[in-house]
Amino acid sequence: MKKNTIAKLLTAALCTGLIAGMTTGCGSASSASDENGQVIVYNWGEYIDPDTITMFEEETGIKVVYDEFETNEIMYPKVETGASEYDVICPSDYMISKMIENDLLSELNFDNMPNAKANIGEQYWEQSKGFDPENKYSVPYCWGTVGILYNKTMVEEPVDSWSILWDEKYADSILMQDSVRDAFMVALKLNGNSMNTLDETELAAARDLLIKQKPLVQAYVIDQVRDKMIGGEAALGVIYSGEAIFTQRENSDLEYVIPKEGTNVWIDSWVIPKNAPNKENAEKFIDFMCRGDVALKNFEYITYSTPNDAARDLIEDEDLKNSQIAFPDLSQYSGLETYTYLGEEGDSLYNDMWKEVKSN
Repeated sequence: MKKNTIAKLLTAALCTGLIAGMTTGCGSASSASDENGQVIVYNWGEYIDPDTITMFEEETGIKVVYDEFETNEIMYPKVETGASEYDVICPSDYMISKMIENDLLSELNFDNMPNAKANIGEQYWEQSKGFDPENKYSVPYCWGTVGILYNKTMVEEPVDSWSILWDEKYADSILMQDSVRDAFMVALKLNGNSMNTLDETELAAARDLLIKQKPLVQAYVIDQVRDKMIGGEAALGVIYSGEAIFTQRENSDLEYVIPKEGTNVWIDSWVIPKNAPNKENAEKFIDFMCRGDVALKNFEYITYSTPNDAARDLIEDEDLKNSQIAFPDLSQYSGLETYTYLGEEGDSLYNDMWKEVKSN
């Protein structure tokens, strides 16, 4: 779910090198030994602290070859076709379900990953059962919510419902996610429906609601929501919780809320493809990323919530440690769901209706 930041991209550009269409970990092109082989990692853009890759290489002698993707939908066909071989991938919940269904993932040997079992909180293993029923294929890496980010100097009334995104007084000052599932989630939740519904009547009502909203929307965005909100270019925006933490560091007038109708609680997890050429090294990489101090570095770098209890215990900033954005008490909210794989027909149904929204 992570979106790029320009500053971090520049940092990454300085410490990664392009090799055969992939990047090697920071420093690895010149200093990392490959005496113990390599591990090929496929992850979201800027979803890891480059220093942790260097640490892994130096401690294990395993060279990291690193590649990035922008969306689950870009990642999936590369894995499905076998055109590229990867050892470790970090898909989102519903995509993991799809990969399991299509027999693309290898079962994990948790005997080789003691940090994963010891440090990942039990609630995240339980949540993962929604897409990995027996916890056999995935290890939680990051999690978060989707909510509304608003500028307190531009919005006077309390913000507690998705309905404010249809308020005409904020015309041309509303930012929506340019994503079929996230856009439909907002409308479906506002209508009191599941964000995983396949009911065509419910989906048509959500589609019509999004079409009605469209004249009020300044832009459908992904990365830009963060920068536009920081710059005061919009009053309201749909955003991922990790991005909200980043924006608040840059602009103290911004506030984040989970609407009362409910939202998406997502998990991105490490998995190993069935055709992974270096499975043993892949398990070593995943387990290293589950070490408390390493997970803390990644949390501080990407600002997305960590499911790693050991890392949270190490957070020194009490405000961040107890942040209701980073670590909300989910029992206080209703209507929370995790995306599930809809099947090929379900995906087509959503995509066709999204095209209708965008074309109207």
